[in-house]
Amino acid sequence: MEGTRARSPIGLPTRRGSARSSALLELPDPAPPAPPAPKLPDHPAYQQIMAMFAAADAPLRARQVCEAMDIEIAPNNINNTRLKLKRLTARGILVETEQ
Repeated sequence: MEGTRARSPIGLPTRRGSARSSALLELPDPAPPAPPAPKLPDHPAYQQIMAMFAAADAPLRARQVCEAMDIEIAPNNINNTRLKLKRLTARGILVETEQ
């Protein structure tokens, strides 16, 4: 029978029972390489701060970090610690939470 051949939505003849698929496949875009791990500053205070956060079970404020490191609680020391925490946050080592 002529004319009983199936047609695609755009009017082209289709193959029925063909082992080949008409779907186009391609490989997904390769995943971007993982960024290198942020480097911790060399000063020993940063290692102490990271040790405090590793041992902590809750977020810490700059004043609490000073207390845990046995640093005198003075505005200058708290601000210096806060700057160190901000530096670690900017490097992606720590994450600032809302409290």
